[in-house]
Amino acid sequence: MKAMIFAAGYGIRLKPLTDTMPKALVHVCGKPMLQHIIEKTIQAGIKDIVVNVHHFPGQVTQFLNAHDNFGVNIQISDEREELLDTGGGLLKASSLLEGSEPILLHNVDVISNLDINKLLDYHMKNDALATLVVRKRETQRYLMFSEKNILTGWKNIKTQEQKVSRISQFEQSTPYAFSGIHVVDPKLFKLISSQGKFSIIDTYLELAKKHKIMGYIDTSGLWVDIGKPGQIDIAEELLQG
Repeated sequence: MKAMIFAAGYGIRLKPLTDTMPKALVHVCGKPMLQHIIEKTIQAGIKDIVVNVHHFPGQVTQFLNAHDNFGVNIQISDEREELLDTGGGLLKASSLLEGSEPILLHNVDVISNLDINKLLDYHMKNDALATLVVRKRETQRYLMFSEKNILTGWKNIKTQEQKVSRISQFEQSTPYAFSGIHVVDPKLFKLISSQGKFSIIDTYLELAKKHKIMGYIDTSGLWVDIGKPGQIDIAEELLQG
């Protein structure tokens, strides 16, 4: 399996920390978030990793060089000319992710104790085009999944806006919150019709009409989206506990 770490975002919610550094290098328990994710992927046996960059890109490359890429093959997907969001970023990096192996996609600001190998086994067993890690937690926007954990659509519970991928199953579906971790089959690249800047979630919702996009229900004890400075404290408390 290969991996891509989405590390290009501005980290606006983490200001003022990100006024002088990329969010990927904000420290949690004494080391950058990027290092946490790289070490987690390496522990899962992954040795080919792509990291996208945009905000203070030089700091990321310097950090990786200083650590000799942690002993694995780490390549940079450079988005300094334009921040491309998750879908556009993945598509831009596609030439660096070529092959037949599944690809782990991981937001740099998500800290968890998810078992990546169990996720991969689930993805392979279900022969899915993509498998999205989801949790039962409160949010405004939910992905909807059928009884068999197949993606059927999306719903905003505040605005009531929704996108339906599978009409016959949508109303009976269960809402789950996306966790910022997913696995895709490289066949996905040939099915993407969007260009430039776009969300991979929108692509999943469109492809779910004809392809199997699965949900992996994560019930592990640790998951934190480090979107605000206060959540760094929460993550550190959980990691040290």
